[in-house]
Amino acid sequence: MGSTQFGNFHLFNEWRNRPEKLFGQLQGYGRCELSGQDRKLNVPGSILIAFIAILVSIFLILRADRKRAAVGRREFQLFLVGYIIISICEIFTVGGLPMGSPLQQRVVLGFTAVHLGAIVATLWVLMLNGIVGFQLIDDGTPISLGLILLSAAALFIGTGYIALDTAFKYSGHFNPSMDEPNRNIGLYVLYQLAPLVFLVGFFILETILVLNVLGEKKPMLYLLAAALFFAIGQVFQYVISTHICSGTNGKINGALFESLFTLLAVVMTWVFWSSITEDDWPMPVAGGTYT
Repeated sequence: MGSTQFGNFHLFNEWRNRPEKLFGQLQGYGRCELSGQDRKLNVPGSILIAFIAILVSIFLILRADRKRAAVGRREFQLFLVGYIIISICEIFTVGGLPMGSPLQQRVVLGFTAVHLGAIVATLWVLMLNGIVGFQLIDDGTPISLGLILLSAAALFIGTGYIALDTAFKYSGHFNPSMDEPNRNIGLYVLYQLAPLVFLVGFFILETILVLNVLGEKKPMLYLLAAALFFAIGQVFQYVISTHICSGTNGKINGALFESLFTLLAVVMTWVFWSSITEDDWPMPVAGGTYT
């Protein structure tokens, strides 16, 4: 399909233990194979972090529930629920179960498809949280929550279907993507590009809200910290991972640190949201002005 690398997943398969294993694990790609493949679990540390992430998210949901006057409280809780689903999937996809039997392969690939869909849908919900703060629609209302849930569900189902069809060859349409260079435009756009657009959109929207509408600067420190933690996690995953894997003789890779820094980014995002929902911020009045 030409010389372009757009849509090719073989470039990512060397990092292993990611949703790209939809292609990589069945084909045996990977410049550094985790020695955990011969144990019951690939990366126990990642499983521990996933459990911690679930507990932390539940705690943040309960804390958010106490901020009854906070703008976007229910909408932000939806984001945290999405992160919990991602963390549950990471127990199987990042922490890793052995794929020695056909049943184990099907279980892991099934969770991988859910993982992909959950990532796309959750980051979409995060971006919509950036819009909620402008109060275009009253937050916490059935229409606000309904629009977010329905649109997120559409992305989740669409991404999940493509992933499942690719893995289990239901229609045969995506069968060629299982061969190198693992070209799958649909998954590439939905999993690699769309989440990045959603994250950038959230950052831009919240920056405008904080600086131009609220006229504050301190919350930006929390938002920048969240962005920094997330970026560090991606560096570990996509740049340093193979070096860690080689240096530890396949004991761990960058996925462990990516999961940790993503958790820190989610926590800082909650701190940011909490800081801009204090009672003493300017409140909207008639005519679209703030007092």
